[in-house]
Amino acid sequence: MADMREQFTDLIRSLQNQICAAIEAVDGKEKFIEDRWERADGGGGITRVIANGNVFEKGGVNTSTVHGPVTDAIRTQLKVEGDSFFACGISLVIHPQSPMVPTVHANWRYFELYDKEGKVTDCWFGGGADLTPYVLFEQDAKHFHQCFKDSCDQFDAYFYPKYKQQCDNYFVNHHRNGERRGIGGIFYDYLRPNESMTAQALHNFAKAHGEAFIKAYIPIAERTKDLPFNEQQKHWQLIRRGRYVEFNLIHDRGTIFGLKSNGRTESILMSLPQEVRFEYNYQPQGDEELALQEVLLNPKEWV
Repeated sequence: MADMREQFTDLIRSLQNQICAAIEAVDGKEKFIEDRWERADGGGGITRVIANGNVFEKGGVNTSTVHGPVTDAIRTQLKVEGDSFFACGISLVIHPQSPMVPTVHANWRYFELYDKEGKVTDCWFGGGADLTPYVLFEQDAKHFHQCFKDSCDQFDAYFYPKYKQQCDNYFVNHHRNGERRGIGGIFYDYLRPNESMTAQALHNFAKAHGEAFIKAYIPIAERTKDLPFNEQQKHWQLIRRGRYVEFNLIHDRGTIFGLKSNGRTESILMSLPQEVRFEYNYQPQGDEELALQEVLLNPKEWV
């Protein structure tokens, strides 16, 4: 599987370059700063962060390639057995200045497990992308979902509805009566090579989604970045960002795995926005907030 490790590492670094360039072009002011880091237990990564731009308040597009022993924490978190592991992936979160522009998240990753002789005993792929709007524009929701449906349909028409549902069921604040973090997208994990989808096919599957990301998000950001907004809409954005933080710190498997596997804290918590609000028992105000709240509690079929 050495070739797949190299292929996937090349893929995530290519996507990092393409996505950062597209985000910078939309922002028109700020550029990503790059921070290369090494992990004491093995491997390292490239963290890129943009902040205080015309369009984006904070965003990160990170790649990492790490390896090392399977610790008890990893064994418990991932429910796996093995002597050592290799993991590589790209993870990105973009938080806009304007409440009219949605936050977006995406990641794609590849994982291998080895026995004491260094033989691969297991491997899998995971990934997805999801949209978190503050003001619900149905045309944008439909566009985002259509782009990822198209990328799934290249492989199997069954994949989009399956992974759309998995996304709806994953990004959930269960402690808030099943409220979703956003309006979803696609999400999959533990996809192992089999007779119908080889490792190469699963790599190509991830590649198709990575390439769909720019088509899915950049037109939305371009369309909404100059729309006027008021103080209440900004206030609602900060409330919703608080729910984003709650999910990432309480439920997100990637965040928990990173922190428990001696990952780089600054890169892991890059996903958190700069400004949020936590107000006691806040309830949606007005039709606009109620409309968003409705689809967060009851996921919708957008395409």
